[in-house]
Amino acid sequence: MLSNRLAKHFGAAAAAAVVVGSANAAIVTWNVNQVVPNNIDGLYINVETQSTGSAAAVVAGWDLNPYGTSTTSMSWFGATGGGCVTGLGQGGTTVAVASLSSGTLVSAASTFSNTASSVTAGGWVLNANNFFGFRFVGADSAVRYGYGVMAIGANMGTRTLVSLSYESTAGQGINVGAVPAPGAIALLGLAGLAGRRRR
Repeated sequence: MLSNRLAKHFGAAAAAAVVVGSANAAIVTWNVNQVVPNNIDGLYINVETQSTGSAAAVVAGWDLNPYGTSTTSMSWFGATGGGCVTGLGQGGTTVAVASLSSGTLVSAASTFSNTASSVTAGGWVLNANNFFGFRFVGADSAVRYGYGVMAIGANMGTRTLVSLSYESTAGQGINVGAVPAPGAIALLGLAGLAGRRRR
């Protein structure tokens, strides 16, 4: 009798863990925390392998390349099939790589390009964390959508790539600022509580 109760309890907990695992696996987040140098090379980034470098030859299969020597703008380059979301962003006046508002959907419906971004073009905010959207082609040749957090300092030449997040399901859009589902511990606790109530 006791063994049956334990089996049911742990079975429910395992089922909850599987649900959480699949929910959390959808969004992949990489805490990059690297300065984007204010030079012609900038930072080459392979989103999937979570690798960076100062030259294309150093980062196999790179996807994104923020760079530039200006203190008023930052340029962006993306590998074939990739690029960043362009638009007016947060109050921008021209179409450029946009500083996106939290909640913005990055998907196949977004417009992607490789171009400069600045406070007036794209709506970037100084002395703040800014969101940008991007897409890249994975190792499986499928397109994935994501967003990044770029900390901009007193001018556009002072910048740190804080993090990158993307939807692991190919072709699936992602909302800027999206976070994984609640942790396994909370759901496992609920599964345990449900098991106790049955007794």
